[in-house]
Amino acid sequence: MTDYTDLLPIAHQAVDLAQGIMRTMQPGALTAKGDRDMASEVDLAIEEQVRALLANLTPDIGFLGEENGTSGVTDGLMWALDPVDGTVNFVHGSPLCAISLGLIAENRSVLGVIDLPFLTSRYSAAEGAGAQANGEPISISRTDRIGEAVVALGDYAVGVGSEAKNQIRFALTERLGSDVQRIRMHGSAAIDLAWLAAGHVDAVVMLANKPWDTAAGVVIAREAGALVVDHDGSPHTFESRATLAASAGLMPAILALVGEESLNGDFTIGE
Repeated sequence: MTDYTDLLPIAHQAVDLAQGIMRTMQPGALTAKGDRDMASEVDLAIEEQVRALLANLTPDIGFLGEENGTSGVTDGLMWALDPVDGTVNFVHGSPLCAISLGLIAENRSVLGVIDLPFLTSRYSAAEGAGAQANGEPISISRTDRIGEAVVALGDYAVGVGSEAKNQIRFALTERLGSDVQRIRMHGSAAIDLAWLAAGHVDAVVMLANKPWDTAAGVVIAREAGALVVDHDGSPHTFESRATLAASAGLMPAILALVGEESLNGDFTIGE
């Protein structure tokens, strides 16, 4: 196994830069990206400056940003940045927003840093080195009874085809609501996965997998002891269609609740 821990200080430096921008800059003008989707001036400023910093510090590593796509050589290691995960929350003044910077190697998340600037929390991990929150080791909850599980559910779909995709999500919400202790929708994939890693929720169900949303959180959750899988139970990768995470004891029940309806549907595009 390759040791990626030497890149953690660089990832923290990049996220420090992003945190400073997010804590001091107003959202500013909004750029429409589609139906009920937008980028703020903060999204664009963070991505531009982090992209430049990482190009200077790690010129041999490619970069993928949510707002402006790829740069550098992206057929090897690649950084994946969501400059503001939870832009709608951020624009509305909610503290439930995050900076998410992950590193992908051979389609697999191997390093991640997630910072919640308005909740003074930072989560990090490198493959094989464990997960931390504010420098202290963390691990997932060991809940294995679905009736005792708090499940973080990904946002409903927007954009092209959202009505059909949301029928699947509404059905899944109903199934979860009948069986789990509580459902939570935080509006940030990074927060969902970081809080799973810290034991604040017991499972994460997202019928989507945008690499900038999940690259950091997936490795943090794994290093905290979670299974992270695709919709069919196969190991989660860059190319997965969905992102499901829970303890080994709870995962069979989560997969059963996601069910064949979700497995067979085209549920990812446009979320």
